[in-house]
Amino acid sequence: MTTWRDLEDEAARWAEAGRAADLWWRDDDAANAGPSLDRLLAIHRDTGVPLALAVVPAKATAALAERLAREPGVDLLQHGYAHVNHAAALEKKIELGLQRPAMLVLGELGTGRMALERLFGRRPLTVLVPPWNRIAPALVPTLPEIGFTGLSTFGLRQRSHPVKGLLAVNTHVDLIDWKNQRFVGEAVALGALVSALSRARTSGEPIGMLSHHLAMDAEAWDFLRSMWQRATKLPGLRLCPAHGLFGAEGEGGG
Repeated sequence: MTTWRDLEDEAARWAEAGRAADLWWRDDDAANAGPSLDRLLAIHRDTGVPLALAVVPAKATAALAERLAREPGVDLLQHGYAHVNHAAALEKKIELGLQRPAMLVLGELGTGRMALERLFGRRPLTVLVPPWNRIAPALVPTLPEIGFTGLSTFGLRQRSHPVKGLLAVNTHVDLIDWKNQRFVGEAVALGALVSALSRARTSGEPIGMLSHHLAMDAEAWDFLRSMWQRATKLPGLRLCPAHGLFGAEGEGGG
């Protein structure tokens, strides 16, 4: 059973080697202002940990834009278009698949990009976060053609640049057990994090924590706050903003 001590030991291995693991935080499904978003932003402010918020363009409200205007340090990413499932009944959920013509899917992404610009100006990064962390591989090469320079899904990336002009920076630790709609548990979350950090000592891949402010129970919220409070004090961990990881390739307006 993985414990906080295991995380401390893994961070210490990085520090002893004179290195620091890049660790970042992405939260998905932002669409409106509300108590859950306020709770998320409070953890961001209280811990000082950089936050990247994946916003659903077709559902994003003026109230969300007004709320986030008071949080200039939060990076904004594009979370698909409408977060609508187009898969058949027994297939895994996907919005950015091949169930519809590719030009329609890409057109929606372009429309979504314009919707975010109307609400947030040049602030959003040119980074796509596919709903359910799924995108048809055939669509990936077209993303730079419609203005995206970054892609963020879940799990180990196959390569840092899936195609020329597109940088992949993923998340690796999901706090929610979606089958049971509850927190995965402290040991499971820490186990996934320690394992990812250990692999990154060889690969150099940035490691991402994934939260969903609209779907978390009390235990998940408690873990999230405790995790970031501890991480900020651990040598060997470097807490990175999304705009730093994606660099010039992911800057808004690119």
